[in-house]
Amino acid sequence: MGNFASTCDRTRHYHQHGTKLTLEDRPSNLKIVIVGAGIGGLSAAIGLRRNGHEVRLFEQSAFASEAGAAVHLSPNSNGILRRWEFGANPMNRLIELLPNGQIVKDVDLIEFNKRWQHPWHLVHRVNLHERLKKLATSEEGDGIPTQLHTSSKVMDVDTAQGIIRLANGETVAADVIIGADGIYSTTRKYIKDAKLFSSGKAAFRFLIPRNIAEADPVAAPLVEHPNTMRIWYGDDRRIVMYPCNNNQLLNFVCTHPDTESHPTKSDEWNKQGSLEQVLKVFEAFDPAVKALIAKVDPSTLKVWQLLDMEKLPTLTKGKMVLLGDAGHPFTPHQGQGAGQAIEDAAALTIVLPRGTKPADVFERLKLYEAIRYERAHTIQNYSRLAGSDWINGKPQVEIELLTKATNYNFGHDEIDHSRNMFNKWLWSRNPNACWRMPIGFGPLPAPGPPSQQDRHAYFTSMIIRFKTSRTFLETLFPTAQFRFKEVSTVATASFAATRAHNSKHTTLRFYVHGVQYLKKDGTAVDGTYMSVVFESPAVFGTKEAGLLPKVLCDIELSTDNTSARVTVSWRGATFADITIDDLQDEEKTERNDEGVPWQEENKDEEVVLFYRYIPALDSPGKTATEYPCLIPRPACIGEEKPKSMKVTKVMRPRPESVRTGPTVKMDGHNWEKLPTLHHIASTLAEVPIYEIVDAKVIVGTGITDDSMSFMKLE
Repeated sequence: MGNFASTCDRTRHYHQHGTKLTLEDRPSNLKIVIVGAGIGGLSAAIGLRRNGHEVRLFEQSAFASEAGAAVHLSPNSNGILRRWEFGANPMNRLIELLPNGQIVKDVDLIEFNKRWQHPWHLVHRVNLHERLKKLATSEEGDGIPTQLHTSSKVMDVDTAQGIIRLANGETVAADVIIGADGIYSTTRKYIKDAKLFSSGKAAFRFLIPRNIAEADPVAAPLVEHPNTMRIWYGDDRRIVMYPCNNNQLLNFVCTHPDTESHPTKSDEWNKQGSLEQVLKVFEAFDPAVKALIAKVDPSTLKVWQLLDMEKLPTLTKGKMVLLGDAGHPFTPHQGQGAGQAIEDAAALTIVLPRGTKPADVFERLKLYEAIRYERAHTIQNYSRLAGSDWINGKPQVEIELLTKATNYNFGHDEIDHSRNMFNKWLWSRNPNACWRMPIGFGPLPAPGPPSQQDRHAYFTSMIIRFKTSRTFLETLFPTAQFRFKEVSTVATASFAATRAHNSKHTTLRFYVHGVQYLKKDGTAVDGTYMSVVFESPAVFGTKEAGLLPKVLCDIELSTDNTSARVTVSWRGATFADITIDDLQDEEKTERNDEGVPWQEENKDEEVVLFYRYIPALDSPGKTATEYPCLIPRPACIGEEKPKSMKVTKVMRPRPESVRTGPTVKMDGHNWEKLPTLHHIASTLAEVPIYEIVDAKVIVGTGITDDSMSFMKLE
């Protein structure tokens, strides 16, 4: 995977060609000040420096080291960090227990976590912080190294002018000020002096080396399984234990009513705890976990009052924006404080790409708020619910709601989401943009060629299906009514090339599988979404041009007895090269001389969904008509029933080469090489391919005529 900078590059091709779509056509670096060098501040610094901006970090502590013990990197936040090739302890098992040690739930998460395109990790917070600090400030890597200023407390902020004043009297001017200074934020009061209040809970936090547990016969059973989180649930208190640092350290978070550790209002929210206090608070708990807790180094035992805050009306004012706990503090019940700060950083990186002008900052920060506000506060509320007390040994929050929270949390990639929102914002600023199908890839800089249907009889098809990223693919959906049926972030897609031999008409289609269209009446239609159809040559008929999401290009599909290859180009610039090698004939046990009907040979085929968009001829940027469509599959030319479409031959790679033999190479080039296709080709070049799951070549008679069979869904 690429880094933050490369993820921003796809947005830039909309404003680097011609005059119609130009928003930023000169190199420009912003001067950015980040207040606070915690996980969120450092994450923002990494992405923004890689975008070419000049970043300065101001941290009030002397060492800029992160306090605390360990942190969750759930799939949504870990997907961002893994773009920097950062890894940690996998989360493979969850055991939930009653206070007496009785197991309520024991879940192996290895299969469950395969739903997500990125793993669930548990990491030592200090190690994560050090890694992020190195990536932000190192001379190595893209962009200008971030300047980190420690012992630099910010006393005052001028949000209109973009100026901060430090405790030593120094002032620093910037185009953007990012308030990433945590729950006791200094910067937040310049948006609103929001009041913190107790959540009613506090937490002891500490680390114990795993080998200490292994050496104790009473505690040893608690660590017999590596990469395992254990949670003991009391009605109003709980103990969470999970490993980090390659299973060498055990992290503890022990939540309880704050009156038992912060009995007076004068108590500091963050203070030294005592072992006697912990053992008293959890005196009714499992003897094994108490025996392990008793081995903690008392000097490392801290206790925090878990604070909450009213919802801010906005996250930005003038040139300043809030990130992480400064804007939306989290209780720790879903481990999302660091995760949401990392997502905030990713969104800021997308909306402030290389070339952003100072004059654009105000609108960009408002766009950041539109991207992040609802999601951050939704997860904030889920976290509060997850921390709700149990009654008589049972949770009071429905499991369906917690499952919904997990899916909403894990099934998200902020880079893909923010990039999609940013692109739509860019497109909306150009009223003269030329919109034509397929609209999921954005507008064209100039009108493209018309495309209509032809009729053919004898065909060869080459199909490669693969696992990929759901969060990336859903950015190609034209409206919010299109969605995936499953919440897993691993989805499947396929390239399908078909050549009609008598007319030499060839297409390459990109399909997204497992999609649903939610109709206005609340019913759903399941199918495969057809994102784009590359066509060669263009075919004209009596039907209206632009029926399907087609684009004109040059396509060559060639096959022999052992291999197949399709190349797609525009005037010599090849942007797709797909091959299948080591082919062999499948057994013809069910295939007679006339062939097998298509629907019997391809039992898993679904209806095809697509979106029809026709621009208004006399009003650039406006729509004449647009609506979702369905194609029953398969439908054959000149036939009322699809049974006349026959498969006479099927070839697949040998079993040992299915995952290694097929190759898909995509190159987006630029607007000069691909004047009508760059926006599509560059997007498809970014589609990750995790694993090839099927590859085949099909030869047959009869072919679909989509123009004769499509129907409107609404």
